[in-house]
Amino acid sequence: MTELLSAPAFMLWGSPVSWLELVASTLALAMVGCNMREIHWGWPLAIVSSLLYVAVFAKARIYGDASLQVFFALVAFWGWAQWLRGHRADGSALRVSRLSSRGIALTLLACALAWPAVALFLRRFTDTDVPWWDGFATGLSLVGQFLLGRKFIENWLIWLAVNVVSVGLFIHKGLWLTVGLYAVFAVLSVAGYLAWRQRMPSAGAARA
Repeated sequence: MTELLSAPAFMLWGSPVSWLELVASTLALAMVGCNMREIHWGWPLAIVSSLLYVAVFAKARIYGDASLQVFFALVAFWGWAQWLRGHRADGSALRVSRLSSRGIALTLLACALAWPAVALFLRRFTDTDVPWWDGFATGLSLVGQFLLGRKFIENWLIWLAVNVVSVGLFIHKGLWLTVGLYAVFAVLSVAGYLAWRQRMPSAGAARA
């Protein structure tokens, strides 16, 4: 089964696209579509897609993103539970909200710490040739995943930054189908932000 999934499905700009990458990309697109509409079934799609991408990224020596997919698969169970039964600190239902000023500051701090921490780890313990770009995408994705699980609209801005950088990273690695996927993700990040802004309560209260 593994050999079948790893076999080339077709060639794209001179590089083979495996069935594994094709299926993972399709599931990932469906996942983002669900996230935009606040449909909780996006989380199990995230689990399957992430596990498939572990193999895709590991083969390309993008170890930060490969490890990140394992994290995504595990955290997706938490996110699924949050969307089904989660509440805010005041006991209100978990709905789309904005971060408070304090929440924004903490988010920026988390991004500033996560990027170099992951990059230095990859540089020290793996043979990746793109530790800083891989570290950026990996570190900020950790923050974005938390914000998504808690339905903070700013998660889409984090994903926009991650997706734009990832496009360049995957071009470097010749993962052309995934390049196209993340380019679409970048556009969907903007669309997701706009869609969630329309879903926000009229008061638009910030909570963190």
